[in-house]
Amino acid sequence: MRYLTILLLAILILTPGLVSAEEYKVDAGDVLLITVYEQPDLTNKVRVNSKGEINLPLIGTVHIIGLSVDAIEEKIRRALQEDYLVDPQVNVFIDKYTPKKVFVMGFVNKPGEYELFKDRQTTVLEAITMAGGFKEGAASNGTKVLRVEDGEEVSISIKVTDITRKGDKEKDIPIKPGDIIVVPESFF
Repeated sequence: MRYLTILLLAILILTPGLVSAEEYKVDAGDVLLITVYEQPDLTNKVRVNSKGEINLPLIGTVHIIGLSVDAIEEKIRRALQEDYLVDPQVNVFIDKYTPKKVFVMGFVNKPGEYELFKDRQTTVLEAITMAGGFKEGAASNGTKVLRVEDGEEVSISIKVTDITRKGDKEKDIPIKPGDIIVVPESFF
């Protein structure tokens, strides 16, 4: 029984998909279901627009991009309580997540487009693992992350052996939606 308990704890700790929804930050394109207890006219299914806003009855436009579900519930509750309802009970559910993707190309076993984790950041090595790992003949220390920041393309070099052999986990940087990971071929 003790071993079963330890195994279950290990699964809960190590399984990335079991992180609570409150850690997820809402992004453009997500679809939310918003309910207000005993106020059926205020129940809405809304998509977060490209500006990070939703439009709700009574309170109008609400900027919510980058907020957790709990923070959105509180923001809507305060807005409704300010002028319209006494102690409103607001619930927000994420009905659909907008997939955030990264592109992995070059000398990996399955180059292509991969969806980032919804509930936590995805690192460079995790994305390469999604792509089947390095192909034989890959120059893993030549790996680059191509990213657009403030309208300019940035190239970030990743020395994989610092992460895998030296244990320098900080060099396994989080990737962002739209990043391109390029693994070159070794010529030696």
